[in-house]
Amino acid sequence: MSKNKNGEIIKKSVSVKPDSKQLAWQELEFTCFIHFGVNTFTSREWGDGLEDPKIFNPSCLDTDQWCRIAQAAGMRLILLTVKHHDGFSLWQTRYTQHSVAYSRWRDGQGDVLKDLSLSCQKHGLKLGVYLSPADLYQIEHPQGVYGNQSRYSWRQIPRPVSDRPFANQHAFYYQVDDYNEYFMNQLFELLTEYGPIHQIWFDGAHPKQKGGQQYVYQAWYDLIRHLAPEAVISIKGPDVRWCGNEAGHTRPSEWSVIPIGGPIDTWQWPDMQDNDLGSLEKLRQKLKDGGNLHWYPAETNTSIRDGWFWRDEEQYVKSTEEILDIWYRSVGGNTVFLLNVPPDRRGLFASRDCQVLESVGSTICQTFSSNLAAGATVEGSLCHLGFEASKLVDEDPQSCWMATECQNQAELTIQLSDMKTFNRVLLQKPIGNYSQRISHFAVDAESDGNWIQLIEETTIGYKRICRIPQTTAQRLRIRVLASRLNPALSNFGIYLQPKNNN
Repeated sequence: MSKNKNGEIIKKSVSVKPDSKQLAWQELEFTCFIHFGVNTFTSREWGDGLEDPKIFNPSCLDTDQWCRIAQAAGMRLILLTVKHHDGFSLWQTRYTQHSVAYSRWRDGQGDVLKDLSLSCQKHGLKLGVYLSPADLYQIEHPQGVYGNQSRYSWRQIPRPVSDRPFANQHAFYYQVDDYNEYFMNQLFELLTEYGPIHQIWFDGAHPKQKGGQQYVYQAWYDLIRHLAPEAVISIKGPDVRWCGNEAGHTRPSEWSVIPIGGPIDTWQWPDMQDNDLGSLEKLRQKLKDGGNLHWYPAETNTSIRDGWFWRDEEQYVKSTEEILDIWYRSVGGNTVFLLNVPPDRRGLFASRDCQVLESVGSTICQTFSSNLAAGATVEGSLCHLGFEASKLVDEDPQSCWMATECQNQAELTIQLSDMKTFNRVLLQKPIGNYSQRISHFAVDAESDGNWIQLIEETTIGYKRICRIPQTTAQRLRIRVLASRLNPALSNFGIYLQPKNNN
C-alpha cells in the first residue's frame, strides 16, 4: 500500500470519535451485572420457558442492598436481566403471563425493576436493562408468538391495553411480525415507565430457534433512540461491543476504532473475538474490502461466581485479588468492566460476594484517592499553544497536552515535588476530542542519574493503568514511541497500592 494511502487511513481512523453517550458510558468504568429470575430458583443457567411463575418468590428482596454494595465496590451502573432467555419478565408487563405478576411474590404485585429503579435514584447509580431477544416461553407456549410465521405489517408500538393505558402517549409505527411487535411493546414499557435507562443490553445467544424467526434490529434501535437517546445499545447493537469471552480476559491492545464490514445502519454487529481488532493492518484489510470504521468500545464481562445465576453456597466466588486483576486489565486497558453479582433466593447479595466487593472497592479507593504526581512540573516536546505539557497534571479532564503536527514521537519529563514511592502508573487520552492515537509508549524513572524503563505498552485509549514493582523516584519520563497522528494526553498519575492489597 502506498504511503499516501496509508496516511489517508491513519487520518480517517483518528477522525472517528465517541459520541456523547459512548463517552459517558466509558467514564462509568466499573458496572454491576445482575442475573436474577426463575433460574435463581431452579439452579439452572438457562431456563426452558416452561417454568411455573409461582416458583419466583424471593423472601426478602432488597434492591437498596444491591446498590449499597455496588456503590461500595466503586460501581456506577446496575444492569438487570429483566428478561433472560426463558422469557420470564421481572416487571409488571402488559404483554405476557410469564412474569412477576403471576408469581407468589408480593401476591403478584411486585416489580423488581421498579424497586431497582427507585434504589438507583436513591443511591446515585445509573440503570440498565438486559432484554433477551431469545424467548423460550414464546417458543414453547402454544400461543407463543416467537417463530409463528406471522406476516409482517405496519403496527402501532405500543399496542394499547385497555385497562392499563400508558402515561407516555407517543405512538410509533413499524413493519413487524408478531414477535417483533411483542418485543418492542416490552421495550416501550421499559423505556417509558422506569426512569432514565442508560444501557440496553441485547444478548446474541439462541438456546433454541423456531420458524425462521428474524429480529428487526434497526426498528429496535430506532425506538430506543427516540425513547432513550442517552442510552448505549450494547453487544447486538451499534454502541458497545462484547469483549469476546465470559472469563474477563482482555486484549493487550484494545482499540476502540474498529473496522466493520458494511454500512453502520445495516450492519448486524457480530461477536468480535479476534485478538487483533483495530491494528493498522486490520484497518487496511477491511477498508480495502469496502468496510467502514466505527467507534466501537469494548465491555469486559464476567461473573463473581462460577455461573451467571446464583445456585447455592458451594459456588466458587472469585477472590479480591482475582477481581482486582480483571479490574486493572479492563478499566486500565480501555474497556468498561461489567461484573455480574447474582442475588440469592432471598433476593440479596450473599455475604461472601459482599465481602469481596467491599474489599475491592476499599482497595481501589485507598490506591487512587491521591495522585502522587500532583504539583509536578512537566516539560517536553514541542506542543500546540494552549496544549502545554503542564496540562498533563492540572487535574482538569477537559484539558490536554498535544504535540505539534508531524510529530509521531514525543518525550515528556515529569519532575515530582519530592521523592515519591509508587507501584501504579496511569495515563489517559482525551478520546472525546482526539480519538485514539498513541500505539506504543514507555515510562521511565531516573535512578542515580540513569533512566530505568518501568513500562513499555501499546495503545492507551480512554485509560491505561500499569502495575509495576514498587519504585521510588523524583523524575519520570514518558516516551511516546509511535502514534497514528501527533499524540495527546489528558492525565498522568502515579499511585501506591498498599502492600496488603494485591
